Amino acid sequence: MIKRMVIMLVAVGIVLGGIFGFQMFKAAMIKKYMSAMGSPPQTVSAGKASLSEWQPKIEAVGTLRAVKGADLSLEVSGVVDSISFNSGDDVALGAALLKLRAEDDIAKLQSLQATAELNEIVFQRDQKQFKIQAVSQATLDTDAANLKNTKAQVAQQQAILDKKSLRAPFAGHLGIRAVDLGQYLGAGTVIVTLQALDPIFLDFFVPQQSVDQVRLGQTVTVRIDAFKDQTFAGEIAAINPKVDASSRNVQVRATLKNADHKLIPGMYATVEIATGAPQNFITLPQTAITYSPYGDTVYIVDTKGNDASGKPLLVARQSFVTTGSTRGDQVAVLKGVNEGDMIVTSGQIKLHNGSTVLIDNTITPTADAAPVPVDR
Repeated sequence: MIKRMVIMLVAVGIVLGGIFGFQMFKAAMIKKYMSAMGSPPQTVSAGKASLSEWQPKIEAVGTLRAVKGADLSLEVSGVVDSISFNSGDDVALGAALLKLRAEDDIAKLQSLQATAELNEIVFQRDQKQFKIQAVSQATLDTDAANLKNTKAQVAQQQAILDKKSLRAPFAGHLGIRAVDLGQYLGAGTVIVTLQALDPIFLDFFVPQQSVDQVRLGQTVTVRIDAFKDQTFAGEIAAINPKVDASSRNVQVRATLKNADHKLIPGMYATVEIATGAPQNFITLPQTAITYSPYGDTVYIVDTKGNDASGKPLLVARQSFVTTGSTRGDQVAVLKGVNEGDMIVTSGQIKLHNGSTVLIDNTITPTADAAPVPVDR
């Protein structure tokens, strides 16, 4: 019995040892195969880093406003008697625009003028009589006071009458008429807007740290959404001597020529102020940069020999970079990339340091310095 038991245990041990050895052999072979196989190449787009000229500039947004602009109205109420303008007219300084009915005021003015003329005659007659001592000094003083009083009343009534006529306070371009003949107007009712459009102001704000780069007379380039293919030139006319305490920005005003009246008050505008001489920087598409709290990185493609088929073996190498300013779809790289380096522009999410890559530039990200939205 003991002999049989020993033989059985030895047989079981041999079987278990064979199974265990086979599993160890299989695991070793799988590991060897997988290590020889490696990671498959990842398809990315890439382009060479090149130098590009950059003009240092300050960018801001602002609003156009008229050099002179007002919504015209009258100080007194009344019924519209006549209108002497059309919507959209260009008018000169002092041009008559509108009158209210004023017959009663005119009659009262004439009455006061007649009284003033009579007081003038009385005063002059009493002056002559005073010289021959026919009247007293008190009578002459009363005549002089009456004359001054009636002349003041005439001036007051004339001022009331003048308030019923609207004249252009400055030369400019009229807007759309807001009243009609026979309409009753309350005091302060807007009749029409008047805007002096040439030249025109552009008000915008710059950060306080940029104030030393802004000078009076400095040229600005202005773009308006309504005129996508056109730029407008102007120059800085004034800089506010006070910093806004809430935003820490400084208001700047530029003056633009506007002879064709294309630019109108209230338009939104973008402003560029060139500062300093142009500089050359390595330029990449913004999609080539991977931004993270630990630092900004790019993947540089290096050639390391040939693969099994004899083609160049391309390997991605991660590099930390220092970026500068941006313009459109482009970003300036100050450190970490050399001119001529092949940089991965899309597909970085699939890569790690040492990944093999295949470059396919069938579809590449845009790198336009001044991109324009396209309607699809």
